Order: sequence, then C-alpha cells, then structure tokens
Amino acid sequence: MNLNQITVPVLDVPKAIEFYKKLGLELIVHTHNDYARFLCSDGGSTFSLHRVNALPKGKGIAIYFEVENLDQKVEELQQKGIQFDEMPKDQSWLWREAYLKDLDNNQIILYYAGENRINPPWRK
Repeated sequence: MNLNQITVPVLDVPKAIEFYKKLGLELIVHTHNDYARFLCSDGGSTFSLHRVNALPKGKGIAIYFEVENLDQKVEELQQKGIQFDEMPKDQSWLWREAYLKDLDNNQIILYYAGENRINPPWRK
C-alpha cells in the first residue's frame, strides 16, 4: 500500500493555494475554487485542499512534511513571510521539527528524521 494524498479542509482555496505554494508545493490541479491539489517536491505523494463552509472542531489535523535541509528551509520560508510557532528543535524521538499553522489553523510540522523516520533505534 502506498499513500497517495492527504486532503485538508480550508475556508478559502485561492488563499490557501498561495500559502502552500510558498511552502514549496507544486500546484497540479485547480479547476474551481472548491478544490486544489499539489505535488510534493520529493517522492510522488500529493496534497490537496477542499473548501468547507466551517472548519472541523477540536484539535484538527497535523500535517508532516519532511525536509532534508530543515533549518535552511525554515529560514527561506521566514524570508517569504511565513511565521513559525516553534523553530527547528531536536526532539527526544530523534526527529528535528519546526511548527507552524496554515491559514485555517491546520498544524504543519516541517521535520527531518532521516533513517529514524522508519527505523528508529527503539523499534526493535
């Protein structure tokens, strides 16, 4: 089994498109303002947006995008006006993570885990 895409709810697809393009995703589908889909820069996964009239209640969605040069990417995004809630930090589970939110308050985690993404030392 292979993950093809994740779809997240947004209130304004055109505004969300601009945000996710700044993050570095490539827009591949936008036929109307209810839906858009992006290609992730590494691998073949896609990421899509679906317009809703109201956002879901509760904690919501957490979206993880792996970035090899995390600190450099965060600096580039800050120069484009993207604000981070937490700057890159080494976590106890051996991932380096930075936290931000999209325009609809969906949690985004940019991270680098390398080999620890699938094979952390405590796995076996």
